[in-house]
Formats: sequence, C-alpha cells, structure tokens
Amino acid sequence: MSDTILVTGASGHLGRAVIDHLLETERLPATRIVAGTRDPAALADLAARGTAVRQVDFDDAASLPAAFAGIGTLLIISTDALGEPGKRLRQHQAAVAAAVEAGVARIAYTSMPNPEPGNPVLFAGDHFGTEQAIKASGVPYTIFRNSWYQENLLMSLPQAIAGGKWYTASGDGRLAHVGRDDVARAIAASLATDAAASRTYTLTGAQALDTEETAALAGQVLGKPIEVVHLSDDALLAGLTSAGVPAGFAQLLVSFDANTRAGSISDRTDDVETLSGQAPRTLKSFLEANRTALVGA
Repeated sequence: MSDTILVTGASGHLGRAVIDHLLETERLPATRIVAGTRDPAALADLAARGTAVRQVDFDDAASLPAAFAGIGTLLIISTDALGEPGKRLRQHQAAVAAAVEAGVARIAYTSMPNPEPGNPVLFAGDHFGTEQAIKASGVPYTIFRNSWYQENLLMSLPQAIAGGKWYTASGDGRLAHVGRDDVARAIAASLATDAAASRTYTLTGAQALDTEETAALAGQVLGKPIEVVHLSDDALLAGLTSAGVPAGFAQLLVSFDANTRAGSISDRTDDVETLSGQAPRTLKSFLEANRTALVGA
C-alpha cells in the first residue's frame, strides 16, 4: 500500500497548515506528501521543497481519478462552494467516487460537529451527505469534525468591541472555539499514523463557553466591556440585513447562532490533545495574541 498522503485545498489556510505540520511537526519526507490545488503555481514554494503538487479540481470529476492515482491516504478538505445549493456536496461525492476508482486506501475528511439531519446550520447537510458517501464507499476513513475556529471571531468580535454590544441569537448555548493550527496539527498527526480502523474525531477547544462568558472574557483580556444583547432569529436577521450584510450570508450567520442555541456545537473533547500530544490554545491566549486585530493598535 502506498504511504503517500494527498491534501486537497492545499493553498487554503487549513490545507497549507496540515502540510506544514506533516513536514515540520511529523517530519515526514516531502516525497510522501502531495499538495492538491486548482492552481499549482500558487504552491511553487512547496514544489521547491520536494513536495509533489497536483492539479485537483473538484468541478472536473473526470480528472480526479488520475489526480488521486497512487495515493494511499486522501484528505478531502471541504470546499468553500457555498453559493450554489448542492454544489459542495456534489464536489465531495465526486472526490469520494474518484478515490474509490483510484484505489485510495484511506479517505479522511474535514466535517463539522453533529451534522446529522435537524442541524440548523445551512450547510450541515453537505457534511452529513459527504460522511455518508465516505462510509458507503467501503474505504477505511477518518472523519475530523472540526468545531468553529477561534479565527472566526476576527470577523465578528471587532464590531462588538467597537460598538460595545454583541447581538446574538445563541441563547445560553455553548461553543468550544478551537485554533485552526491546533486542528491542523491534530489532523497531520492522524494522517501520519498508518491507521486501518475507521474513526471519527471531534476537534474542539479546551473549554465550552456561552456568549456571555465569551464576551466577559474578551472584555477582561482586551479592556473593552461588551454587553450581550439576546435577540430572536428574525430580529438578528433583520439587524444584519439592515446593516448591509448580504441576505444569504446573514441567513447563514443566523443559522450558526441557532445551532449554538440548540446545543449542537457544545461538544468539548480531548481529541486534539489525544492526536497531537499538545493541548489546544486557550481562547484567552488567542485574544491576547490578536489584540491589535481585535481592538486596533
């Protein structure tokens, strides 16, 4: 069986971080790693280090079996094709089918916690459908159900800090934000292990906090008090759209809060540390390290 590992989406934040950890943390030889991307020219630096770079285009299903030829472990990083309903699931299903055709020995996939039917997140069905396709393939698998990244707070928290108010429909639901690099390190450690048994991991931060607790921590660390304003889904949607957020994205953001409120992302596990041997970065440490981005100089 080939010991070669192909990482799709290798020019994205998570994919590149996984490859970096395979090379630097796991110390795998570059010849064992293949970086898959739609634009190979964007990864010239990896090619210069001896890592193979292949064009992998999930929209060109016919090309995928050749792209996956000779691969032992395939990591499918979920794509960002969210604008067209059903497109991302079709992309993932094409990748799984191509992996089977190419004789890939193990399929790994980046999913989300608890994507089963009933999850309010608008793209949860993409993840659940992909997981089902992988399981139906008969190929041994490793599924990584990644919690929301701490880095996501860089998109929303600065506005709450600047205005002093955090508008939310999350209720008292809890969320264990996790650092993207901690997720990448854990995934790399798993990929580097020749594991035959199928497994599902839920990769979370060390502590699950509700919005009130997160706001209090941010206020303490950053010296900027934040009042949490609890709203209904409809009121939050109206507020987002009136602020100029595109309707589709506003609905997605509301679905995130509904998911938190429902408790569907409240899981807190030790899987990051179990896989990587390193405890995940705390939310407090993230806030301290990103003070300038959150509140300015």
